[in-house]
Amino acid sequence: MTTVHAAATAAVDDAASLAGMTAPATAPALLAISHGTSSPAGAGAVATLVDAVAARLGGPSGDSSGGPSGGPSGGQVPVHAGFVDVQQPDVPTCLGGLRDSAARRTVVVPLLLSAGYHVHVDLREDVDAAAAAGQDVVLAGALGPDDRLVGLLARRLAEVGLAGDDVVVLAAAGSSDPRAVADCEETAARLAERLGRRVRVGYVANATPRVHEALDAARAERPGGRVVVASYLLAPGFFADLAARAGGDVTSAPLLVAGQDAPAELVDVVRDRFRAAAGAPRG
Repeated sequence: MTTVHAAATAAVDDAASLAGMTAPATAPALLAISHGTSSPAGAGAVATLVDAVAARLGGPSGDSSGGPSGGPSGGQVPVHAGFVDVQQPDVPTCLGGLRDSAARRTVVVPLLLSAGYHVHVDLREDVDAAAAAGQDVVLAGALGPDDRLVGLLARRLAEVGLAGDDVVVLAAAGSSDPRAVADCEETAARLAERLGRRVRVGYVANATPRVHEALDAARAERPGGRVVVASYLLAPGFFADLAARAGGDVTSAPLLVAGQDAPAELVDVVRDRFRAAAGAPRG
């Protein structure tokens, strides 16, 4: 088995507060599923997040293609990583590797900012198939919308020098699923409230308006004003590059930045999605 993340340090306080997690045989495993990317910087940034979550929950981290990379001790939560697209191991492989693990159940946490096709169809089908085969597995919610992500977006904008008269366009990945689009619109509304100004939404793919169209509309409304793109993307990669090239005067970094620690807010959101699903009904 290939280990994709370094073993995390023990920090069991968060894990100990989870119901039923008093022995290795009862501790759920967290399977963190990201989209996958061909970008080494993006893959490294996501790995940093998974390692930070493992450290917060006090368990080892690794891929799950051949089973756990290490056994939990006490109330520790083993954390594993997989991918819905582009990279391996995929979700069925991960779940198969965890079928005979010591964990009483597996909680699949999508490292996705909105709940679109990948959450409602791809992951739902994979989880349902594993549950139908007798595995105790549940699917957690997507990471957004969440006010902590909005706060992180605001911080990324501050890092690029957002000024009081700048116009902001939120650049999201986009989805053919209207539920994901609604999630992005909700995030934009919360960011607008946080910043005290209008925030338009533009999509990199699969939804309209596209980012460049939202930028054009913003410039038509405020001729001569600076337009700042808020990158509502998890990590560096192809979509983040497209957002940066869409034509904004300034573009903020994605939520995860290569070479930097995973933001505490993002780690907290992943932990809380895990906690919420760990005690949910099976399936």
